[in-house]
Amino acid sequence: MDSNQIQTANRLRARKKWYSIKLFLIIIPFLVLVFLFSYYPLYGWRYALYDYRPPYKLSDCEFVGFKWFTTLFSNATKRKAFLQVMKNTFVMSGLHIIFSWIPMAFAILLNEIKLTPYKKVVQTLTTLPHFISWVLVYTLAYSLLSNSGAVNTFAIQSGWYTEPKLFLQDSEHTYLFMWLLGIWKGTGWSAIMYIAAIAGIDSELYDAAYVDGANRFQTMWHITVPSLLPTFFVLLLLNVASFLNNGVEQYYVFQNSFNKEKIQVLDLYVYNLGLGGQGGYSVATAISIMKSFVSLTLLFSVNSLSKLLRGDSIL
Repeated sequence: MDSNQIQTANRLRARKKWYSIKLFLIIIPFLVLVFLFSYYPLYGWRYALYDYRPPYKLSDCEFVGFKWFTTLFSNATKRKAFLQVMKNTFVMSGLHIIFSWIPMAFAILLNEIKLTPYKKVVQTLTTLPHFISWVLVYTLAYSLLSNSGAVNTFAIQSGWYTEPKLFLQDSEHTYLFMWLLGIWKGTGWSAIMYIAAIAGIDSELYDAAYVDGANRFQTMWHITVPSLLPTFFVLLLLNVASFLNNGVEQYYVFQNSFNKEKIQVLDLYVYNLGLGGQGGYSVATAISIMKSFVSLTLLFSVNSLSKLLRGDSIL
């Protein structure tokens, strides 16, 4: 190589190096946010090893080791309460996973709407509930389903029944009610990823299918669905990895003394223990630690399963 070629190669290497540095500088703020909100709070895990009682300093509290990790199963009453919480968590997460195909099906059907203005209206109306807070959802549900709500008032005036139904206090259908609310609130938002995946499907596949005499249902079943399955399985594996994460807001606003036994999932149980007036900060922290390790184990397990079945990992 002559001197000009060497200088050109050096300039290219320097340009690539500076470009890499600029990219790294761009992501530094996001790395800082991840550290502050995801890793720095792990410092609080030490509370699980102490008998913490506010407003005392942690250094002034008694060190108890792994006492709070074993106290959950120390007697029959605590075991029963914790097992009920785990049952609620498994049921709600199981329903979410079993019916995780609904957003994909909705995206496929929405894509088949040929009238563009109507299609945009439907997509907008089904996406908006995601941005409504659970407090407002509860307010709406209370206005409709409370003892003096619109549903009971209309039903009594119509002569369907004489006494108001306790819809919000009904513990027998808590699982179904919470699942339906989650479907209503999240289907449109979850379908966005599938809609984007549908937009990336080669249109020539559809043209070839129509030439071969396929109808709309056949193109959906043989082209659209197989093209969306990789996206579906990745999202499914991520949902399995976060099996114990149900969130707090939905269950917190709808809980009451009648349905508390059925509605209290693990996240809400931790909140009620730590911040809900029971003062069990150390116990709540211990449960959160166990939950984190279980979630981490599930994540690596489904990642290994994905690599084994699909030949591609999600991490």
